[in-house]
Amino acid sequence: MLDRAKTLLTPSARSDVPPFMVMDVIAAATRLEAQGHHVIHMEVGQPAAAAPTTAIAAARRALDGPLRYTEALGIGSLRARIARHYKEVYGIEVSPAQVIVTTGSSAGFILAFLALFQPGDRVGIANPGYPPYRHILTALGCEPVLIETSEETRWAIMPETLLTAHRRTPLAGVIVASPANPTGTMMTPQALAALIRASESAGIRFISDEIYHGLDYAFPATTSLSVSDSTLVINSFSKYFCMTGWRIGWMVAPEPLVRPIERLQGNLAISVPTLSQFAAEAAFEGRDEMDAVKHGYEENRRILVEGFPEIGLDKFLPVDGAFYLYADVSHFCDDSFDFARRMLEQAHVAATPGVDFDPLNGRHFIRFCYAGSQADMREAVTRIGRWLHP
Repeated sequence: MLDRAKTLLTPSARSDVPPFMVMDVIAAATRLEAQGHHVIHMEVGQPAAAAPTTAIAAARRALDGPLRYTEALGIGSLRARIARHYKEVYGIEVSPAQVIVTTGSSAGFILAFLALFQPGDRVGIANPGYPPYRHILTALGCEPVLIETSEETRWAIMPETLLTAHRRTPLAGVIVASPANPTGTMMTPQALAALIRASESAGIRFISDEIYHGLDYAFPATTSLSVSDSTLVINSFSKYFCMTGWRIGWMVAPEPLVRPIERLQGNLAISVPTLSQFAAEAAFEGRDEMDAVKHGYEENRRILVEGFPEIGLDKFLPVDGAFYLYADVSHFCDDSFDFARRMLEQAHVAATPGVDFDPLNGRHFIRFCYAGSQADMREAVTRIGRWLHP
């Protein structure tokens, strides 16, 4: 009887996905802080700044009234405000009917994958890339297909690379992020348009991860919606608007997908947290405040781009956008996990090993997030320098 009971508690095969390693780094850093150490956090993509004051004020006002379920697609006024955002920033028309409010971009990925793909479908992903793409697809019974990128392609998927993978075994879809995580690189408007056209001509569904839009330094980010109305866009209030813990994002979906996604959302979540929706709508009125935060990231970027080469970290990918610097540490070690562990334990600087983002070549890379304070960025350069050159 006991043995039979144990079998009832056996986890499903689909739950056997790797951990998101950055969460393990956070846990290790927290243990050091509990021992009294000052840890500089450069491991997680989390802004140090707070949400816009307009968002916080709206949330406080909302607390005076009832916080009930909303429509599964989100509060109508928020969906309309998100649609207006595309006119203001990109100069394109988006119907509020296409906008779906989600519990962060994470829920957006789950909804998108469920709506677009069948179990067994193969979905292309840039390598290196955001780990939960792979892990969520795997848990849903799909097959993530890593598509190699390189310096020659500015670390982006090129049309011919995508089509080569598709000819080998057909792809049902491809996920592209620009600015990208972990690299911080961006696709030019021309490169993005060429990739979307190649994808659509081959019958490959295109998902555009645009959660780092607004955090662009090399040139303005381009939404895929300016190229095609058949792409599916996922975005979030977490990064530019500094609202990670509010867990709110959005999708812009082609009209035929809206009702299927609405049905999924209604069953999986009922609706997105109401308080966060009120705050998110007001966040758009805090763009001046958020642009000032962005300028702080630009200064942090300068500190690392100028300071890292002086301490021997002189090989890193183009720092175009987001708030990440992806550094090559192969001349110091051949194991980025061990490098990150020792840097945390000995220099008290937390960063994420590249193996989290790239199971093939990530042992040579470390991702540094520069969303913290300028003082912390300067101190990080000093600490890492002393640790590498005692």
